[in-house]
Amino acid sequence: MSDAIQTAGDTLLHRFDPGARPGSLAELLDAILANEQAVREPLESRLLEAVPGSHFLDDHDEHEDLTGADHEYGWVVDTVEGNVNHIHGREGWAVTACLLRARQPFLAAVYIPLTKTLFTAALGQGAKRHDQRLRVSGKTELRAAVVATAQARPFEDAATHAVTSRLIRNCLNGALLVRASVPSTFELVDLAAGRLDAFWQHAGVSSGLAAGALLVREAGGIVTDLGGNQWHPESTSFVASSQGLHAQVLGCLRGDA
Repeated sequence: MSDAIQTAGDTLLHRFDPGARPGSLAELLDAILANEQAVREPLESRLLEAVPGSHFLDDHDEHEDLTGADHEYGWVVDTVEGNVNHIHGREGWAVTACLLRARQPFLAAVYIPLTKTLFTAALGQGAKRHDQRLRVSGKTELRAAVVATAQARPFEDAATHAVTSRLIRNCLNGALLVRASVPSTFELVDLAAGRLDAFWQHAGVSSGLAAGALLVREAGGIVTDLGGNQWHPESTSFVASSQGLHAQVLGCLRGDA
């Protein structure tokens, strides 16, 4: 898995232009598609070969593809996580892959080509940056915490925007700092490494959350939905933090504080 995503990442690195500045939505969408097409087929072929009998989960039709027997393996992959950043000549893009077993993250890898950095996690075996173990923040006070969120998709409906705005306002009232950025994977990598204290997202795209969820859990953090239930790729909300903060984060998002 790690070799496959690093190969895809190196292909994207050759396509990366720090001076790129798409001038229209049509040009932007064409560039996004071109990046995905450049790496998708060889990446998917290598991952399917690595785990015989596995299949890919459709990022836009998760409910249908995740209704399998508990022993089935499914891949959740983002060929260009942060594609918009890539085509604007920015940092903040990667290749991610997560293998689900029994509908839960089992193996995960995130590769950041610009820095040649590889993050990996395996269920019950911890999370690592190369060979260095990751640990979440030890903070226990929300007023001292840096909290992040991310936009799940462009052009969400008005109801989703309303909930997102309310949750941001609630966090602003409870946390030290609140930041919003894309893609979510980078925030979750920071959370697993202890550089960020909590992350939440209303609505969700599993390819942007699955790998990061396992990294956070294996680094000692907690990942649930807004109701405090264990997160899975069909969940409609996502909250991750260190153990000492999770109850406070959930309460703050609910508006309790």
